[in-house]
Amino acid sequence: MSRKSRRQRGHVRERSPGKWEVRANAGKVAPGKWKTVTTTVQGTREDAEAELDRLRQAHRGGIDIKPSKQTVAEYFEQWLEGMKTQISPRSHERYTELVDQHIVPLLGATTKLKALRKENITGAYAKAFTSGRLDGKGGLSAATVVYIHRITKQALMHAGLWPREWDGKRGIRPPKPERKPMVIYNADQTANLIELARSTSLLVPMLLAATTGMRRGEIAALRWRNVDLGKAQLSVEQSAEQTKAGVRYKPPKNGKGRTVALPAMVVEELRAHRVRQAEDLLRLGVRLSDESFVAAQADGSPYQPRSLTHAVAQFRARHKLPRIWLHALRHSHATAMLKARIHPKIAQERLGHSSIQVTLDLYSHVVEGMQEEAAAAVDDALGEALNRQRNVQ
Repeated sequence: MSRKSRRQRGHVRERSPGKWEVRANAGKVAPGKWKTVTTTVQGTREDAEAELDRLRQAHRGGIDIKPSKQTVAEYFEQWLEGMKTQISPRSHERYTELVDQHIVPLLGATTKLKALRKENITGAYAKAFTSGRLDGKGGLSAATVVYIHRITKQALMHAGLWPREWDGKRGIRPPKPERKPMVIYNADQTANLIELARSTSLLVPMLLAATTGMRRGEIAALRWRNVDLGKAQLSVEQSAEQTKAGVRYKPPKNGKGRTVALPAMVVEELRAHRVRQAEDLLRLGVRLSDESFVAAQADGSPYQPRSLTHAVAQFRARHKLPRIWLHALRHSHATAMLKARIHPKIAQERLGHSSIQVTLDLYSHVVEGMQEEAAAAVDDALGEALNRQRNVQ
């Protein structure tokens, strides 16, 4: 390393046996003048060099760490501020909730960031899993603890405080979440739901979820300009995301739009729905346009995603039905496609999954049955061919 590179990087210097001064450069503040961060490390030169590298990495990531003083609470607050431009507002809200309610309290708000050890992290996860609920009634779900792990790791890696060995077999391993049984409705159950919803505003959302596999936010964001009844298709271009500040419209979950073919029955239902919607709005002095929302309230205003969920809950209670939700209709559509031998690639594109592997993983319960049937089909075909060969001989 050149002398200039060493000067730009910083330096370590032994002040007394086993006690090292670490001075990291964190960018120029004026020509020839560098901003520096200084701390003291007990141990070997290798320990001091590792701390120097960590400080440099943290500053490159935009974190202004005061290594000997900064607490867990101070660091996570600063990290969350920096993440505002990196993730969606809804994700940032969720990150903030988990940091404020669980991560910082479990790690210790006043704990010095430099003092965090593997035992602190694993102990925090164990406590979250056994007694992490805010109401004091037990622990958090394994899925929530895994989410906490991902955020904690991401934040500490950003500060250069997540050693590579923490990812090994003997490293930090959060609990493995159990996959909950997927609720699926068969054709008769789905038809019953749609007929019960026929005289309500839930008819179109349920139809779209059951026949196209659209997500709740995608249904709430669908406008008439996205629907081409002549070609029997619609375009999923946006998804409604609910945050504390309100609803924002963003690209779908996989980051890109998709075109979905519509069954003839749904085309007819949407034609009739558009006529009814136009007549109802005209009575209010509002003209239906291509910018109008397909699934809308009586005054034409869009549904908020949570409003759709609440409407389904009220619908269920009114008809004394078992627990239902729109996402289960999406699962039902996916399952029906795969059982009907629709190629998984088509199912992936229709559902808007980022990859075919996501589709196969989510609906492995269907794929397993298809594998058995495929084996049986191969067995029958090969058996017949072998019999023909024997007869010829």
